[in-house]
Amino acid sequence: MTNLLNKLKEVNKLQIYPIHEAAFLPYGNVLSGYDFKELCSVAEKETELPVNSTIYEPGCPAMESLQIANEIKSRLFGGMDIQIGYCNGQNSHLDALEYHKGSEAIIAVSPMVLLLATMTDMQDFSAFDSEKVKAFYMEAGEAVELYGTTLHYAPCKASAEGFRTIIILPKGTNFPLDDTKSPAKGEDQLLRMTNKWLIAHPNSSAAKEGAFAGISGENIEVKIT
Repeated sequence: MTNLLNKLKEVNKLQIYPIHEAAFLPYGNVLSGYDFKELCSVAEKETELPVNSTIYEPGCPAMESLQIANEIKSRLFGGMDIQIGYCNGQNSHLDALEYHKGSEAIIAVSPMVLLLATMTDMQDFSAFDSEKVKAFYMEAGEAVELYGTTLHYAPCKASAEGFRTIIILPKGTNFPLDDTKSPAKGEDQLLRMTNKWLIAHPNSSAAKEGAFAGISGENIEVKIT
């Protein structure tokens, strides 16, 4: 167990698991057998790390042009077209949970914490108790596949410097929808972007921007030392 993880455990009441523990198994798969070093190096050089916010870009040409992108497309996504983007910044709260119809690969360029749950924890696509969330720590260079049934959102920083994360998804995910949404119920009310269904905490910016606010309980915060 790393010193950083030990420090996070000391200051947080939420239990934080390493991704290599059995607690992670319902949510995804720890990726091995890939060389992500060049991809992480490009992410460090070519992507912005905001000091007061968190940003997401669905695609980054500098990363998508690397040879490893073809290997990820062929092996991990079974030949489907993919996009390789990033999420960087200073997030430290749960705020919302989203899911996609398909897996998502996450590569930690720097240490970070993922807040995860499963779709079976959500009631009728309209209610979710934040007590169901579990926290998982990723070291820099580690990578996971999150299953399509895993609820997740922006990572949380593990240190004051913030975090850098590579996000790999089926091509077209998280882009604007082609048509305007009409009032809906059930799962339809969670659709926010292409292949992105989201349920928000009432205290989040996502809820203020119109996302369905169905998360009850604490808006979990991952505190840093």
